[in-house]
Amino acid sequence: MGERTLRGARLGGQSFEDERGIEFAARQNVGYACPQGHEFEVPMSVEADVPAVWECPRCGAEALNRDGLTKEAKVEKPVRTHWDMLLERRSIKELEEILTERLELLRGGEIGPAHLHRPSKKKAKSA
Repeated sequence: MGERTLRGARLGGQSFEDERGIEFAARQNVGYACPQGHEFEVPMSVEADVPAVWECPRCGAEALNRDGLTKEAKVEKPVRTHWDMLLERRSIKELEEILTERLELLRGGEIGPAHLHRPSKKKAKSA
């Protein structure tokens, strides 16, 4: 049994690979300053797109790039309501026709919940 046991390193241990012959990517330090007065640098690849805003590691506020990059304004789409989407598929005239048909069916008792149906007019039986 002793020959079959696995030998290993402790959890979170060191790596057995060495760094000889490894060429690291070119890096740059990008500086940021937050509204609370905290300043810090983030190492990034030279090829990376540098963001204009980075979260401050001390307070969590949005820190701005010290090199003067500005945050791009997002293009906001107007809110499309259910009515807007409905008008893309049907005209007002078509909608009025459909409404009239559905109301006739509802009033006739063919569709809808039973408590909304009007009682049918039955002649009273004379005793």
